[in-house]
Amino acid sequence: MPCIFCQIASKEISSELLHEDDDLIAFRDINPQAPVHILVLPKKHITSLNEMKDEDFPLLGKMAHVARELATKEGIVERGFRIAVNCGQEGGQTVGHLHMHTLGGRQLKGELG
Repeated sequence: MPCIFCQIASKEISSELLHEDDDLIAFRDINPQAPVHILVLPKKHITSLNEMKDEDFPLLGKMAHVARELATKEGIVERGFRIAVNCGQEGGQTVGHLHMHTLGGRQLKGELG
């Protein structure tokens, strides 16, 4: 079965893209854990942090930059927001494609999205 995030990146499945460039896409999570819950991910299929090659690691910085830009657009920068990358089943990763959660719009406690 093809990766759902790859299908979104290739536009086989439609979504409301909040950001797109040559390397990354971002869209709202369909199961939000906070009022603002945006996913930022590479177009290139990378299963998880554990599968990244040395040449892939600059993508993490770019993903964080896009997450901050989107948090600014969403108006959550001043009050605070969280970015999280889950890795593996016990780390809470539910889709086998590297992605970064951007969460905010309410007081976040110990839970991670």
